[in-house]
Amino acid sequence: MRRNIFADKASLVLRRMLREPGHRWVVRDFVGTDGVSVGLAQAVLETVEAMGYAERNKKGAASFTLLTNPDLVIAEWVKAYSFSRNDLRTFYFPFPDVIKRIKTALAGLPYAFTLHAGANFLTSWVKTEHVHLYLDDKACPDALLGLQQRLGLKELVNGGNVHIIRPYYAHSVFFNNQKINGYPIVSKLQLYLDLYNFQPRGREHAERLKEMIKGRGGFLA
Repeated sequence: MRRNIFADKASLVLRRMLREPGHRWVVRDFVGTDGVSVGLAQAVLETVEAMGYAERNKKGAASFTLLTNPDLVIAEWVKAYSFSRNDLRTFYFPFPDVIKRIKTALAGLPYAFTLHAGANFLTSWVKTEHVHLYLDDKACPDALLGLQQRLGLKELVNGGNVHIIRPYYAHSVFFNNQKINGYPIVSKLQLYLDLYNFQPRGREHAERLKEMIKGRGGFLA
């Protein structure tokens, strides 16, 4: 039975493989602090091989798996991924410096910007008043309440401009986070996944991000 390699914990294996596409992977590379078990790592490696994303080089104790088609992995991942699975709450903030104020209010807490607001730190491509950020309120249960109180955020059913996300990818969404000018941004891969099917202008921004990263010789990881 094939493993769903795009599921939350399973994706930790893919995220590492995409970050180092030339690495010769073995099961023990993935087992440890990220919470990936031996069984899960083995199942994901077997599945990526069966799906044609990787090749298994069988050399007995020296066997390894090599990712051979990272672009296909990402192309299939965006088909399987849906940003709508996240739990999102929307608020209104009347001043233009909301990102700066969020940084101050959430200093030291687990959060990261995503979608257009996050990608704009890299691309400056889409002008928007909307700010989306993931917040790990399971690790810090009072974080959202504290943010509301410090910024005076008014919660709305719709029409707001600040969107706080409890992540569907609870274990993996913060993997390989970036820091840009002191602001935490989700990984380039997570930005791409979130943007790709997002409206308005998500796919356009996702492709711009991808082109920019590849143009600089980097990886979408």
